[in-house]
Amino acid sequence: MTDTLRPSPTTVIEEPLAPLGNTASPQKLKRSIGVVGGTLLTLSCVTPASTLFVVVPDLFSSLGTATALTIAIGSLLCIAVAFCYSELGTLIPSAGGEYAMVSTLAGRLAGWLVFVLSLLVVMIVPPVIAMGTADYLAPLVHLPAAGAGAGVMLLATLAGLLDLRANAWITGIFLVLEVIAAGVVAVLGFAHSERGAGSLVSMHVSGAGGHTNTVTAMLVISGLAIALFITQGFSTAVYLSEELENPRRNVARTVLATLAISTVIILVPVVAITMGAPDLAALTSGNISAMVEAWSNSAVGTFVSLCVALAIINAGIVMVIQNSRVLFASARDKSWPEPVNKALSKLGRFGSPWVATLVVGVPGAALCFVNLDTLYGVTGVSVTGMYLLVAVAALLCRRGSHRDKKAWRMPLWPAVPVLLIAVLAYILSQQEVSYLLWTGGITAVATLYWVIYLRPRKDTRWLVSIPEDGETA
Repeated sequence: MTDTLRPSPTTVIEEPLAPLGNTASPQKLKRSIGVVGGTLLTLSCVTPASTLFVVVPDLFSSLGTATALTIAIGSLLCIAVAFCYSELGTLIPSAGGEYAMVSTLAGRLAGWLVFVLSLLVVMIVPPVIAMGTADYLAPLVHLPAAGAGAGVMLLATLAGLLDLRANAWITGIFLVLEVIAAGVVAVLGFAHSERGAGSLVSMHVSGAGGHTNTVTAMLVISGLAIALFITQGFSTAVYLSEELENPRRNVARTVLATLAISTVIILVPVVAITMGAPDLAALTSGNISAMVEAWSNSAVGTFVSLCVALAIINAGIVMVIQNSRVLFASARDKSWPEPVNKALSKLGRFGSPWVATLVVGVPGAALCFVNLDTLYGVTGVSVTGMYLLVAVAALLCRRGSHRDKKAWRMPLWPAVPVLLIAVLAYILSQQEVSYLLWTGGITAVATLYWVIYLRPRKDTRWLVSIPEDGETA
């Protein structure tokens, strides 16, 4: 495990790399977007409306009136996480995102495990969210959830093959619609308030037989893993750091702006729903569409549902874009056998990694036909573990040659990463054993791959590259 704590074993290549299998210049992603385009893409990955309508109802069912408080606490924790991402993302601007940052600063094994955890999150979440499309298209057409989800994933894959600038405009338009939907829900909820602001800290949930149960502090802490996942998409900014102009300035701006905007878009409607739900049983049911219709009429309910359906499609597009960049970077950094590396590192006519995009999108469509009941629990554990390793890297980011590099620097260092490590470790300890076992099993397999294949080939495999950004050349 010493590899996880020493930065020295990591081979960081800041000069142009030869691509896999020849001596020409490496495949590089094109810098084509600024803060606005990056924020639109990153916000679309957070996908506030689909998160509000697909993920938050599960929290309502288990936390009731404590849902808003739990999300607020999770958002405060995410500020510390965002500080870590901002500093590391500007220090190491790579499409590899977390794994490039952690490999460079905390060791190759730690970076590999972060890569696996991030891949687990971004590969499974899109198809599961995509399956929610059928529920929100119901006012117009009835479709099977799996078929609708697969269709959304294939559509997102086709969009992911386009130029990134074009996708920024597509996702920006969809993002406006989902923000409108969230705004409508917030206005209706506040206009039909059944209880005061004190209900937000009353911590009650409807139980069996119409009884009211108290939500314990331990249950809130357990729910923080999902709360962290709700705003998790702000980390997409570091995946786009190779395509952001002036990354050492714009990555931090994109990360922090996205977290602030997404928190408002998600938390305000959650507060409104908590205060406006007809009763505790309706709130615990998590049927937001039914509450919207009760507050207004079927036409407004249909409009909100269609906006949510578009938001889910939007999320699929951005997640496919993000995931393909991670696979592209892993191939460029020689994580796989040579034929796989060559295929995943190919760029198409629009500058997108087309093979990696297909590898992400097509299996995602297939996953829509798989039962993934434990998704949220496993994802929550994976996100928390990933944030924990990023915080460790942030604690080590001002050593040696990195001390004097030009980068955005977080306030209150090293207190922020130290506190974050302690809190995240405690949150992990409060998760269900089955979710920990699932995630631990996948991590164990990844470690075995590291031991058998990557570490014996440390001079030719898992070579984390940091492309020139134009400011350090």
